[in-house]
Amino acid sequence: MCTNYVPSSRDLIREHLQIQLPTFDYVDELWPGYKGPLLIGGLEWRLAMFGMVPYFSKDGKDFRKTSNARAETADVRPTYRGPWRRRQLGLVPMEAFFEPNYESGKPVRWRIERQDKALFTVAALWDTWRPSEGEILHSFSMLTINSDGHPLMSYFHAPGDEKRSLAIVPAEKRDEWLAAGDPREFLLTLPADQFMASPAPLPPRKPKLPPAESDQQQLSVGGII
Repeated sequence: MCTNYVPSSRDLIREHLQIQLPTFDYVDELWPGYKGPLLIGGLEWRLAMFGMVPYFSKDGKDFRKTSNARAETADVRPTYRGPWRRRQLGLVPMEAFFEPNYESGKPVRWRIERQDKALFTVAALWDTWRPSEGEILHSFSMLTINSDGHPLMSYFHAPGDEKRSLAIVPAEKRDEWLAAGDPREFLLTLPADQFMASPAPLPPRKPKLPPAESDQQQLSVGGII
């Protein structure tokens, strides 16, 4: 399941989507709980959180388990059936996403992207959550489909687990997807001949230093000591 991806840069949005650019800022790499660009009907931008918070959420913390939604059951699961029924369909523009590869016996993060480094779009469901206080929150889940036997995606996820792939919406189908009557007609695995994957392990976490040692390190980096 995809829990980490690289949202498309403004330069690639300008080149490949040829629409008005997002007016908000977003970080270079997203995890559940981070906000990034989402396209909804009419090719309108929303700054939305990765990981859907359903309208019935009490505390807004549901995003921890809702980064992905199984397309096969999205119409019946409580979190997703409302957005599915209302056709709250979105597109997530991205440059790459990450999945774990277990060939070494341990999970190693791999980067999956187009061979030509172009932007691609992933099918999503979105919803709006209204807390008792504060601003309205837009959030989304990316739709996934079975990829057992896929030439590329079958290399990822733990041994014995079902293989899943993000549902790719090709360029010529983007407008139709956002207005789809039957969303499942548009859900396709990524074309293996257009994508590639390579190891992209996360850097090791730096151990936390005691306050005194931490201060010393910061001074040294600054060139004071």
